[in-house]
Amino acid sequence: MQVSATLAMSGRAKQLRRRGADVIALSAGEPDFNTPEPIAEAGMQAIRDGFTRYTQNAGMLPLREAICAKFQEDNELSYAPSQILCSNGAKQSVALAVCVLTAEGDEVLIPAPYWVSYPEMTRFAGATPVIVRTGTETDYRLTPAVLEAAITPRTRVLILCSPSNPTGSVYSRSELAALAEVLQRHERIMVVSDEIYEHVIYDAEHTPIAALPGMQERTVTVNGFSKCFAMTGWRLGYMAAPQEVVAQAAKLQGQLTSAPCSISQKAGLAALQMDKAPLRHMVAAFRERRDYMLACLRALSGVDCPKPEGAFYLFPQVASYFGCTAPSGRPISDSNDLGFYLLEEHHVALVPGVAFGDPNGIRLSYAASMKDLKAAMGRIEHALALLS
Repeated sequence: MQVSATLAMSGRAKQLRRRGADVIALSAGEPDFNTPEPIAEAGMQAIRDGFTRYTQNAGMLPLREAICAKFQEDNELSYAPSQILCSNGAKQSVALAVCVLTAEGDEVLIPAPYWVSYPEMTRFAGATPVIVRTGTETDYRLTPAVLEAAITPRTRVLILCSPSNPTGSVYSRSELAALAEVLQRHERIMVVSDEIYEHVIYDAEHTPIAALPGMQERTVTVNGFSKCFAMTGWRLGYMAAPQEVVAQAAKLQGQLTSAPCSISQKAGLAALQMDKAPLRHMVAAFRERRDYMLACLRALSGVDCPKPEGAFYLFPQVASYFGCTAPSGRPISDSNDLGFYLLEEHHVALVPGVAFGDPNGIRLSYAASMKDLKAAMGRIEHALALLS
């Protein structure tokens, strides 16, 4: 397994900060907003009430019932509480799903650019990650023809992420239906659908692939509280899946970690029940930042960047700068070189695209203040102009 590139870049940025450098971080995948007050208060009340002991391994029943209600109200999907497993973050749910759905020799299809952990989770499970390339011509979305061509007799899982980390792309209902049509011809393939950014969406509508005909029984839908509710540190996620998949995932979780934090579960229940005005405020701020960053990137020579429809990332293509040299003599041969040039010489932290399976891109997070974003884009523009 490889070290998470996002954590590695964040670690290097922290080192520079400790030395006094004014580093602007556009590498983190977490909202820069505080957890909404009703959620925080529910967590504190849980502590005051002494709700500090183990819950059921799958998560406390009221929370799983609320998650079922969420699926019914938001997605028109019907689940029983026994089909819900709460975990220590959505990341754990994805890993559990891959582990229980695959065995050694199986293949997992992962569209690139992908979230950095998908291939490593697949390797951890003993399966083989098969990277399926996408590009700007489809706004980084997988097409039916490309999916069909990637399937082999050993394919067992397709991982989808919509809205996407790292690109912000969102699959439409018709696009998902076309992919589902391909999957219906290959009945042994399951889908792990990572929908953690479901409510951070701007110019599209979120459609769970499980909501399409014939797909609920073939889909593990993963979601959580980190991104949409600004609860990254609370570590609370969940999966919804066929009963037998949840049973096996619960068995594995029971041996690895047991249930997620009891206090976080109380906070998660409050998140699902509260007024969603804080979410709308957060998304409005992200939209404004996205529009600003996208305009700045598209004004740069040699940069190609599709418009993200969700999440809080941009994934521009920057290969036109490869082969250049910085005034310091530093060669820029790939996205790693460009990323560390921007970090170490101009103090902007982002993540090289090679970590996401696309060596020609970089990921910038706009989960930062507008003040920092304006300063960062000024530095990036200046840094790229110096390359020759």
